[in-house]
Amino acid sequence: MDVKGTAIVAIPKFIVKKFGKEGLDRWLAAINKEARKVYQGSILVGNWYPIKEIMIEPTQKMCDLFYQGDVKGAREGGRYSAELALQGVYRIFVKVGSPEFLIRRASNAFTSYYHPSEIKVMAQEDKKGIMHITKFPEASHLVENRIAGWIEGALEISGCKNVNVQITQSLAKGAPYTEVVASWA
Repeated sequence: MDVKGTAIVAIPKFIVKKFGKEGLDRWLAAINKEARKVYQGSILVGNWYPIKEIMIEPTQKMCDLFYQGDVKGAREGGRYSAELALQGVYRIFVKVGSPEFLIRRASNAFTSYYHPSEIKVMAQEDKKGIMHITKFPEASHLVENRIAGWIEGALEISGCKNVNVQITQSLAKGAPYTEVVASWA
């Protein structure tokens, strides 16, 4: 399974923002050799990278180093990734569009970051959306939390208040799909 460069480019930027250059250096020293080569070089946003070595393992190291192993780090990294991705003209697009539109577009955005993958919008109610990740061969609670964080950040950028994104079922924990339930005011 692969992850697009656009999804991983935010990881070192997030670490520098939260933990400084010293934190980035500690993280780079702790990650696997293949990931270090990618993160110390130029990440090509249009390229695909092996998800386990380049995203999952480095995200786990970040959580271990700075969050005592808590997946909160993956979620915060996802929120930051939304901030980076939804700048400029994209920010205006998200602010003008409704949160419901943002949820409906989730499947298109999702498959452009992870391959192979599939997400389906199962329900769209007033101030609530339910999505199922039905295809994700290398399921990871870290990536699930990163995706949940990205959705939180995107909804907040769109103007939603009291955003709450929960993972109620998890492929990584053996469920037949990952269910992401987002609600807002």
